[in-house]
Amino acid sequence: MRVLGVDPGLTRCGLGVVDGGGAGRRATLVEVGVARTPAADDVAIRLRDISVEIEAWLDRHQPQAVAVERVFSQANVRTVMGTAQVGAVAIVLAARRGLPVALYTPSEVKAAVTGSGRAEKAQVTFMISRLLDLDTPPRPADAADALALALCHIWRGPALARVRAAVAGGGAQA
Repeated sequence: MRVLGVDPGLTRCGLGVVDGGGAGRRATLVEVGVARTPAADDVAIRLRDISVEIEAWLDRHQPQAVAVERVFSQANVRTVMGTAQVGAVAIVLAARRGLPVALYTPSEVKAAVTGSGRAEKAQVTFMISRLLDLDTPPRPADAADALALALCHIWRGPALARVRAAVAGGGAQA
């Protein structure tokens, strides 16, 4: 399974593509990067530029799913708004292509890649480097977070899909 991970941000949007076969199987890095926009630009222009970048990644890598960080409450409303807007852009772009989209909280992602939902950013970056057998850690942290999202989905996505299918189907029939 090929997954595009998106760590949404208006100034830095982490993007990472990973190939993997599920839990217990080795995953491989396809590409990692960051879409950047100048803080001085109008928000509409910034969202447009990020959407163009995500669209290019979708075209180039043809992922089978997209994993996006779920926006969580922060004290800084401006930061939350920008993050939510970029996350929505990624979701819409994936939906237009018929791609499944999964949303994960930061603690879910941290738990998936480090074993602890309270891991520090440095721990996440270290584990991503180990799990993907990278010579150098992905920088900035947004890039590592995007890879962590993709890995989280590769490992947890199939189980979540089975649960959703069971719920949608009314559960097991006797």
